[in-house]
Amino acid sequence: MTEKVKIIWIYALTAIFLAVNFYLVLNKDIYWFFLLPLVLLVLYYYFVSLDKIVLFITFLTPFAVNISDLDMGLGVSLPTEPLMFGVLLVFVANLFFENKYDKRISNHPISYIIFTSLLWMAFTTLTSEMPVVSIKYLISRLWFVVPFFYVAGLMFKSKENIKKFLWLYLLALLVVIVYTLIQHAKHGFEEDAGHWVMSPFYNDHTAYGAALAMFIPVAVGLLFYPGNRPRTVVISLIAIGILIVGIIFSYGRAAWISVAVGVAVFFMILLRIRFYWVFLTGITLITLFFVFEHQIMDRLEKNKQDSSQNFIEHIQSISNITSDASNLERINRWQAAIRLFQERPVVGWGPGTYQFVYAPYQRSKEKTIISTNLGDKGNAHSEYLGPMAERGLPGMIIFLVLMTSSITIGLRVYKKGDLEVKILSMITTLGLITYFTHGFLNNFLDTDKLSVPFWGFLAIIVALDLYHTDQKEPEQIQDS
Repeated sequence: MTEKVKIIWIYALTAIFLAVNFYLVLNKDIYWFFLLPLVLLVLYYYFVSLDKIVLFITFLTPFAVNISDLDMGLGVSLPTEPLMFGVLLVFVANLFFENKYDKRISNHPISYIIFTSLLWMAFTTLTSEMPVVSIKYLISRLWFVVPFFYVAGLMFKSKENIKKFLWLYLLALLVVIVYTLIQHAKHGFEEDAGHWVMSPFYNDHTAYGAALAMFIPVAVGLLFYPGNRPRTVVISLIAIGILIVGIIFSYGRAAWISVAVGVAVFFMILLRIRFYWVFLTGITLITLFFVFEHQIMDRLEKNKQDSSQNFIEHIQSISNITSDASNLERINRWQAAIRLFQERPVVGWGPGTYQFVYAPYQRSKEKTIISTNLGDKGNAHSEYLGPMAERGLPGMIIFLVLMTSSITIGLRVYKKGDLEVKILSMITTLGLITYFTHGFLNNFLDTDKLSVPFWGFLAIIVALDLYHTDQKEPEQIQDS
C-alpha cells in the first residue's frame, strides 16, 4: 500500500468515525462511542506489550471509583478492575497455550506462600456460607495478584520498570491528595469532613491514609535515588511535602501509627540492631501486657479523649477504649470475628463473607452509635482477624508467614544489593511494614487502592532478590 493510499484510508476512517459519533450524539444522545480509539489502543497493547497495560492500570488506580452493590455481594472499581481481569485472562491464555513462565519467580518462597494462600482460599470457597460471594472474592484476588505479582515480577527484571511503577502510582496519588486538600479547605479542615473529602477516589480516610503511609518511604527513597536530575529532586521534595500534609489532614490515626513504626524500623536498620533483639523486646512487651493486663486496661478506660481536630487530642484518643466510637466499633468487629472463628475454626465462613454474617455475633453491650443491627457497614477492620474469621486459623497463619517472609527477604536483599537495590528494597520493605502495621486496625486487600502497591511491592522484592543482587546485568523484559 502506497503512502498516498494510507493517507486516504486514514482520512476516510476518521471521517466515518466522526460522522457516526455526531449521529449518535445528536440523535441518540450516546457519547461512549468517542472512547472507541482508546479501547482499540488498549486492546492492541494487551497483545503486544502487557507490561504497558500493567503500568497504565497502576497510574489509573488512585483515580478509580468503586461501584458496589452490597446486597448482591458484588462490587467493581472502574476502570481498573475490568482492565486487571483482562490481564488475568491474557496471562492464563499465554500460560495455557505457550506454557512459558520464569520458574525462578514461581519457585521463590514468597510465590509459594501466595500460591498456598490462593489454594486455601479456593478450598474455603467450596465450604463457604455464601459461595457466590466467595467465588467473586477469589476471582478479584486473582486479578490483583496475577497482574501485580506474577506479571509485574517479570516486568521488574528491569529496574527502570520498577521506577516507573513507583512514580506512576505516586504521581496519581499526589493529584488525589491535592484534590482532597482543596475540598477539605472548603470545610475549614474540620476533622469530620476529613473522613469523606477524598471521595469518590477513596471510600474513607482510613484507606486513603494507608496509601499515603505506604508511599512516604517511596517518596523519600526516590529523593536519594542515584543519578537523579535536579528536576527529579525538586519533584521528590514536593511529593514528600504533599504526602506529609495529606497524612496529617487525613486524621487517620492508624496511618500515623504505621508511619511511626516505619520510621522506627528504618532507624533499627541503620543502627544494625539485630532482629532477635527486636523479637525479644516484642515478646517482653506482650508478656508485660498480660502480667499487668488489669492495670493497663484500668488506665486505658480512664482515657475519655475522643477524636478531635486538635492534633494532640487526636493522638491521645488512640488509646480511648471507653467513649471513642471508632475505637469501640473496631473492638466490636474484632469480637464478632473471634466468635465467628470459634464457631468455624478450621475453614471459616468463606472468603469475603464477614460483612454479611457478622451481625448476629455482635453483643448489645459492645455495640456503638455507629453499629448496625444488620451489620452492613464493612469488614473486620483487621488484616489478621478478618482472614481468621473467613478462612479459619490457616488463613491467618498464611498471612503471618507472608508478612514475616517478605520483611525478612526484603532486609536480606537490602544487605546484598548495590546502592540502587538497597534504596528500592528499603522503601518497598518499609512500605509493606506500614501496611502490615495498619493491618492490625484495618484491612484493604479486597480493594484495588491498596492491593496494587501491596502485591507490587512484593513483586519488587522478589525481582530484586532474583535478578538484581548478583551484580549481573539484568535481562531486559521482552514485550509480550
